Amino acid sequence: MPMPSTLRRASALALMLALPAGAWAQGPATPPGNPAAAAPAAPETVVAKVNGAPITQGDLTVAAEDPALSLPGVDDAQKQKLLVDYMIDLKVGAQAAEAAKIADTPDFKRKLAYFRDKLLLDEYLEREARKAATPEAAKALYDQTVKAMKPEEEVHARHILVDNEAEAKKIAERIKGGEDFAKVAAEVSKDPGSKTEGGDLGWFSKERMVAPFAEAAFRLPVGQVSDPVKTQFGWHVIKVEDKRVKPIPSFDEMKEQVDQYLTRKAQQDLILKLREGAKVERTDAAPPVAPPPPETKKP
Repeated sequence: MPMPSTLRRASALALMLALPAGAWAQGPATPPGNPAAAAPAAPETVVAKVNGAPITQGDLTVAAEDPALSLPGVDDAQKQKLLVDYMIDLKVGAQAAEAAKIADTPDFKRKLAYFRDKLLLDEYLEREARKAATPEAAKALYDQTVKAMKPEEEVHARHILVDNEAEAKKIAERIKGGEDFAKVAAEVSKDPGSKTEGGDLGWFSKERMVAPFAEAAFRLPVGQVSDPVKTQFGWHVIKVEDKRVKPIPSFDEMKEQVDQYLTRKAQQDLILKLREGAKVERTDAAPPVAPPPPETKKP
Protein backbone atom coordinates (compact mmCIF):
# COMPACT_ATOMS: atom_id res chain seq x y z
CA MET A 1 0.00 0.00 0.00
CA PRO A 2 1.57 3.38 -0.99
CA MET A 3 2.58 5.70 1.85
CA PRO A 4 0.57 8.97 1.93
CA SER A 5 2.63 11.99 0.92
CA THR A 6 2.19 13.70 4.31
CA LEU A 7 3.49 10.61 6.10
CA ARG A 8 6.45 10.41 3.73
CA ARG A 9 7.33 14.00 4.56
CA ALA A 10 6.94 13.46 8.29
CA SER A 11 9.18 10.41 8.05
CA ALA A 12 11.80 12.46 6.22
CA LEU A 13 11.75 15.14 8.91
CA ALA A 14 12.01 12.67 11.79
CA LEU A 15 14.78 10.64 10.18
CA MET A 16 16.84 13.61 9.04
CA LEU A 17 16.91 14.88 12.61
CA ALA A 18 17.43 11.52 14.29
CA LEU A 19 19.73 9.48 12.03
CA PRO A 20 23.36 10.00 11.07
CA ALA A 21 23.76 11.73 7.74
CA GLY A 22 25.32 8.60 6.22
CA ALA A 23 22.03 6.76 6.63
CA TRP A 24 20.64 8.86 3.79
CA ALA A 25 23.37 7.84 1.37
CA GLN A 26 21.22 5.51 -0.69
CA GLY A 27 20.09 5.22 -4.26
CA PRO A 28 22.14 5.69 -7.42
CA ALA A 29 24.22 8.78 -7.92
CA THR A 30 23.01 11.34 -10.46
CA PRO A 31 24.39 10.19 -13.84
CA PRO A 32 26.32 12.62 -16.04
CA GLY A 33 24.04 14.78 -18.14
CA ASN A 34 21.05 14.32 -15.84
CA PRO A 35 18.95 17.52 -15.63
CA ALA A 36 19.21 17.36 -11.81
CA ALA A 37 22.94 17.99 -12.16
CA ALA A 38 22.38 21.24 -14.06
CA ALA A 39 23.20 24.68 -12.71
CA PRO A 40 21.36 25.44 -9.44
CA ALA A 41 18.18 27.47 -9.57
CA ALA A 42 18.14 31.14 -8.62
CA PRO A 43 17.59 31.84 -4.88
CA GLU A 44 14.16 33.37 -5.51
CA THR A 45 12.90 30.29 -7.38
CA VAL A 46 9.85 28.87 -5.59
CA VAL A 47 10.17 25.10 -5.04
CA ALA A 48 7.03 24.54 -2.95
CA LYS A 49 4.16 26.33 -1.23
CA VAL A 50 2.54 25.56 2.12
CA ASN A 51 -0.90 27.09 2.55
CA GLY A 52 0.19 29.72 0.07
CA ALA A 53 3.51 30.52 1.80
CA PRO A 54 6.43 30.03 -0.62
CA ILE A 55 9.58 28.00 -0.02
CA THR A 56 12.42 29.16 -2.26
CA GLN A 57 15.68 27.70 -3.44
CA GLY A 58 17.38 30.27 -1.21
CA ASP A 59 15.55 28.81 1.78
CA LEU A 60 16.95 25.38 0.88
CA THR A 61 20.46 26.85 0.68
CA VAL A 62 20.14 28.23 4.20
CA ALA A 63 18.81 24.89 5.47
CA ALA A 64 21.66 23.01 3.81
CA GLU A 65 24.15 25.07 5.85
CA ASP A 66 22.64 23.73 9.08
CA PRO A 67 25.15 21.19 10.51
CA ALA A 68 22.23 19.09 11.76
CA LEU A 69 21.14 18.61 8.14
CA SER A 70 24.54 17.68 6.74
CA LEU A 71 24.12 15.04 4.04
CA PRO A 72 27.57 13.86 2.88
CA GLY A 73 27.49 11.17 0.22
CA VAL A 74 23.97 12.04 -0.95
CA ASP A 75 23.64 13.04 -4.61
CA ASP A 76 22.25 16.46 -5.48
CA ALA A 77 18.86 15.26 -6.70
CA GLN A 78 18.13 13.26 -3.56
CA LYS A 79 19.46 16.04 -1.32
CA GLN A 80 17.16 18.53 -3.02
CA LYS A 81 14.14 16.27 -2.42
CA LEU A 82 15.00 15.69 1.23
CA LEU A 83 15.52 19.39 1.88
CA VAL A 84 12.23 20.30 0.21
CA ASP A 85 10.41 17.69 2.32
CA TYR A 86 12.11 19.02 5.44
CA MET A 87 11.26 22.64 4.64
CA ILE A 88 7.60 21.71 4.00
CA ASP A 89 7.39 20.10 7.43
CA LEU A 90 9.21 23.04 8.98
CA LYS A 91 6.77 25.50 7.40
CA VAL A 92 3.75 23.40 8.39
CA GLY A 93 4.97 23.24 11.99
CA ALA A 94 5.84 26.95 12.09
CA GLN A 95 2.39 27.89 10.82
CA ALA A 96 0.78 25.73 13.48
CA ALA A 97 2.97 27.35 16.15
CA GLU A 98 1.97 30.81 14.91
CA ALA A 99 -1.71 29.83 15.15
CA ALA A 100 -1.08 28.64 18.70
CA LYS A 101 0.37 32.08 19.55
CA ILE A 102 3.77 30.60 20.45
CA ALA A 103 5.46 33.68 19.00
CA ASP A 104 3.67 35.88 21.52
CA THR A 105 5.11 34.19 24.62
CA PRO A 106 7.90 35.95 26.55
CA ASP A 107 10.16 32.90 26.44
CA PHE A 108 9.92 32.66 22.66
CA LYS A 109 10.60 36.37 22.25
CA ARG A 110 13.72 36.07 24.38
CA LYS A 111 14.93 33.08 22.35
CA LEU A 112 14.19 34.88 19.09
CA ALA A 113 16.14 37.94 20.24
CA TYR A 114 19.06 35.76 21.34
CA PHE A 115 19.32 33.82 18.08
CA ARG A 116 18.88 37.00 16.04
CA ASP A 117 21.82 38.58 17.87
CA LYS A 118 23.88 35.41 17.48
CA LEU A 119 23.24 35.15 13.74
CA LEU A 120 24.04 38.82 13.28
CA LEU A 121 27.31 38.45 15.18
CA ASP A 122 28.28 35.27 13.32
CA GLU A 123 27.64 36.91 9.94
CA TYR A 124 29.53 40.07 10.96
CA LEU A 125 32.54 38.15 12.28
CA GLU A 126 32.67 35.96 9.21
CA ARG A 127 32.54 38.99 6.89
CA GLU A 128 35.23 40.88 8.79
CA ALA A 129 37.45 37.80 9.09
CA ARG A 130 37.44 37.37 5.31
CA LYS A 131 39.03 40.81 5.04
CA ALA A 132 41.89 39.72 7.32
CA ALA A 133 42.48 36.13 6.15
CA THR A 134 43.60 37.05 2.64
CA PRO A 135 46.05 34.95 0.61
CA GLU A 136 48.60 37.76 0.95
CA ALA A 137 48.24 37.89 4.75
CA ALA A 138 48.48 34.10 5.00
CA LYS A 139 51.69 33.99 2.93
CA ALA A 140 53.20 36.85 4.92
CA LEU A 141 52.46 35.15 8.24
CA TYR A 142 53.89 31.85 6.95
CA ASP A 143 57.09 33.54 5.76
CA GLN A 144 57.47 35.38 9.06
CA THR A 145 56.95 32.20 11.07
CA VAL A 146 59.33 30.13 8.97
CA LYS A 147 62.01 32.82 9.23
CA ALA A 148 61.84 32.66 13.02
CA MET A 149 62.01 28.86 13.17
CA LYS A 150 65.28 27.37 14.37
CA PRO A 151 66.66 24.15 12.87
CA GLU A 152 65.54 21.20 14.96
CA GLU A 153 67.17 17.79 14.98
CA GLU A 154 65.03 14.67 14.81
CA VAL A 155 65.85 11.01 15.36
CA HIS A 156 64.22 7.95 13.85
CA ALA A 157 64.60 5.15 16.38
CA ARG A 158 63.29 1.79 17.56
CA HIS A 159 63.11 0.56 21.11
CA ILE A 160 62.37 -2.50 23.18
CA LEU A 161 60.77 -2.00 26.59
CA VAL A 162 61.09 -4.55 29.41
CA ASP A 163 60.57 -4.59 33.16
CA ASN A 164 64.11 -4.95 34.53
CA GLU A 165 67.75 -4.24 33.76
CA ALA A 166 68.86 -7.86 33.64
CA GLU A 167 66.36 -8.67 30.91
CA ALA A 168 67.31 -5.52 29.01
CA LYS A 169 71.00 -6.51 29.10
CA LYS A 170 70.22 -9.95 27.65
CA ILE A 171 68.19 -8.36 24.86
CA ALA A 172 70.97 -5.87 24.04
CA GLU A 173 73.45 -8.76 23.85
CA ARG A 174 71.17 -10.70 21.50
CA ILE A 175 70.86 -7.78 19.11
CA LYS A 176 74.53 -6.83 19.24
CA GLY A 177 75.20 -10.48 18.56
CA GLY A 178 73.39 -10.25 15.22
CA GLU A 179 69.67 -10.83 15.88
CA ASP A 180 67.19 -8.60 14.05
CA PHE A 181 66.01 -5.74 16.27
CA ALA A 182 62.48 -5.64 14.85
CA LYS A 183 61.94 -9.38 15.36
CA VAL A 184 63.18 -9.27 18.95
CA ALA A 185 60.98 -6.23 19.65
CA ALA A 186 57.92 -8.03 18.31
CA GLU A 187 58.79 -10.99 20.51
CA VAL A 188 59.56 -9.42 23.90
CA SER A 189 58.76 -5.67 24.03
CA LYS A 190 56.21 -4.54 26.62
CA ASP A 191 55.28 -1.41 24.63
CA PRO A 192 51.95 -2.20 22.94
CA GLY A 193 52.13 0.92 20.80
CA SER A 194 55.30 -0.03 18.94
CA LYS A 195 55.68 -3.78 19.50
CA THR A 196 53.73 -4.77 16.39
CA GLU A 197 55.83 -2.29 14.37
CA GLY A 198 59.11 -3.88 15.44
CA GLY A 199 59.64 -1.22 18.08
CA ASP A 200 59.52 1.59 15.50
CA LEU A 201 58.88 5.01 17.08
CA GLY A 202 59.15 6.98 13.85
CA TRP A 203 60.72 10.43 13.79
CA PHE A 204 60.72 12.47 17.00
CA SER A 205 62.31 15.59 18.42
CA LYS A 206 64.12 15.68 21.73
CA GLU A 207 61.34 17.26 23.79
CA ARG A 208 58.82 14.60 22.75
CA MET A 209 60.56 11.90 24.80
CA VAL A 210 61.37 11.65 28.49
CA ALA A 211 64.83 12.99 29.28
CA PRO A 212 66.87 9.79 29.82
CA PHE A 213 65.46 8.21 26.65
CA ALA A 214 65.95 11.34 24.54
CA GLU A 215 69.51 11.91 25.74
CA ALA A 216 70.50 8.34 24.90
CA ALA A 217 68.80 8.36 21.50
CA PHE A 218 70.28 11.68 20.38
CA ARG A 219 73.74 10.73 21.64
CA LEU A 220 73.74 7.34 19.89
CA PRO A 221 75.31 7.12 16.39
CA VAL A 222 73.11 5.99 13.50
CA GLY A 223 72.87 2.22 13.28
CA GLN A 224 74.08 1.62 16.86
CA VAL A 225 72.24 -0.11 19.71
CA SER A 226 72.28 1.34 23.22
CA ASP A 227 73.00 -0.23 26.54
CA PRO A 228 69.88 -0.47 28.78
CA VAL A 229 68.31 2.92 29.54
CA LYS A 230 66.03 3.39 32.54
CA THR A 231 62.95 5.64 32.53
CA GLN A 232 59.78 5.71 34.61
CA PHE A 233 58.25 3.28 32.10
CA GLY A 234 60.88 0.57 32.53
CA TRP A 235 64.12 -0.40 30.81
CA HIS A 236 64.74 0.36 27.13
CA VAL A 237 67.09 -0.92 24.48
CA ILE A 238 67.30 1.68 21.69
CA LYS A 239 68.45 1.51 18.09
CA VAL A 240 68.88 4.70 16.06
CA GLU A 241 67.87 4.21 12.44
CA ASP A 242 68.56 7.73 11.14
CA LYS A 243 68.96 11.40 12.05
CA ARG A 244 67.93 14.58 10.24
CA VAL A 245 67.12 18.25 10.59
CA LYS A 246 63.35 18.50 10.86
CA PRO A 247 61.97 19.61 7.50
CA ILE A 248 60.03 22.87 7.44
CA PRO A 249 56.44 22.27 6.30
CA SER A 250 55.50 23.92 3.01
CA PHE A 251 53.02 26.77 2.73
CA ASP A 252 50.47 24.43 1.14
CA GLU A 253 50.78 22.06 4.12
CA MET A 254 50.30 24.90 6.60
CA LYS A 255 47.77 27.04 4.72
CA GLU A 256 44.69 25.70 6.51
CA GLN A 257 46.22 26.29 9.94
CA VAL A 258 47.43 29.75 8.95
CA ASP A 259 43.98 30.71 7.66
CA GLN A 260 42.36 29.45 10.86
CA TYR A 261 44.79 31.48 12.97
CA LEU A 262 44.20 34.66 10.97
CA THR A 263 40.43 34.17 11.17
CA ARG A 264 40.38 33.55 14.93
CA LYS A 265 42.75 36.46 15.61
CA ALA A 266 40.75 38.86 13.46
CA GLN A 267 37.52 37.89 15.18
CA GLN A 268 39.04 38.08 18.65
CA ASP A 269 40.61 41.49 17.94
CA LEU A 270 37.31 42.78 16.58
CA ILE A 271 35.32 41.70 19.64
CA LEU A 272 37.90 43.28 21.97
CA LYS A 273 37.82 46.52 19.97
CA LEU A 274 34.02 46.62 19.98
CA ARG A 275 33.90 45.96 23.69
CA GLU A 276 36.43 48.69 24.44
CA GLY A 277 34.34 51.19 22.50
CA ALA A 278 31.04 50.19 24.12
CA LYS A 279 29.48 51.49 27.29
CA VAL A 280 28.97 48.30 29.33
CA GLU A 281 27.13 48.44 32.63
CA ARG A 282 26.95 45.20 34.61
CA THR A 283 24.23 44.92 37.23
CA ASP A 284 24.77 41.31 38.19
CA ALA A 285 26.14 40.67 41.67
CA ALA A 286 29.89 40.21 41.87
CA PRO A 287 30.92 36.69 42.93
CA PRO A 288 31.93 36.46 46.60
CA VAL A 289 35.64 36.60 47.25
CA ALA A 290 36.88 33.52 49.06
CA PRO A 291 38.67 34.33 52.35
CA PRO A 292 42.41 33.61 52.39
CA PRO A 293 43.41 30.32 54.00
CA PRO A 294 44.49 30.60 57.65
CA GLU A 295 48.20 30.85 58.27
CA THR A 296 49.85 27.79 59.74
CA LYS A 297 52.72 28.19 62.16
CA LYS A 298 55.77 26.07 61.78
CA PRO A 299 56.54 23.85 64.75
